[in-house]
Amino acid sequence: MTADGSAASIWMRPRRSAVGRPAQWSRAGITKVALRVADADGLEAVSMRRVAAELGTGAASLYRYVETREDLLDLMTDAISAEYELAPPSSNWLADLIAFGEQARAIFRRHRWLAGLAMTRPVIGPNGIGLIEHFLTVLQRHPASTGAKMEAFAMLNGITAAFALQEQADPGLQARNLAYLGHALTSGGHPRLAALLSPQAQLPPPEQLPDPYPDLIARVLTGLLGPA
Repeated sequence: MTADGSAASIWMRPRRSAVGRPAQWSRAGITKVALRVADADGLEAVSMRRVAAELGTGAASLYRYVETREDLLDLMTDAISAEYELAPPSSNWLADLIAFGEQARAIFRRHRWLAGLAMTRPVIGPNGIGLIEHFLTVLQRHPASTGAKMEAFAMLNGITAAFALQEQADPGLQARNLAYLGHALTSGGHPRLAALLSPQAQLPPPEQLPDPYPDLIARVLTGLLGPA
């Protein structure tokens, strides 16, 4: 337990209970199965019972390695942090961080359940610590304070997760929203919005628009850290 009475991080606890039979499984093996379940059937399908069934054992046997489902979610999140390919820093810190964000975006696409979990249950484990160290290494010559750099790290992750969630939205929802927007503008009560969306200012279809992610991330990072 920590000083405030909450459970210590799973990485600060023994890898398995010392009581009982010799080890049959490992945290890494259990996590791998949980990831496979989540990728196939969504995060809601991940339970101690389901993971145990995939391993061919009973749920009780897993509690020697992972005490709660929340612990299992933490292990899953951190395990995915090992999927990054961290290249040595170049002379262009902004390009390096945009590339880092693009990797995160690709990982969120591979694991569609991850973005929502990252937004609601952020966790720092061994692999996550490695990502933070890499991020700070990219910025080691940047004059911004460490606090500002950590804010930039958090914002990069949060915005990227938000982008991933938006990409997962029902395509029909955008069409419905646009239809209602057009309907609402006929009231005449929103002149500025109507001017923006006038036929003369009409934007091309979403699939023809350039990807806004790199430019947005660049503006956020330079806003927090200073110009490249």
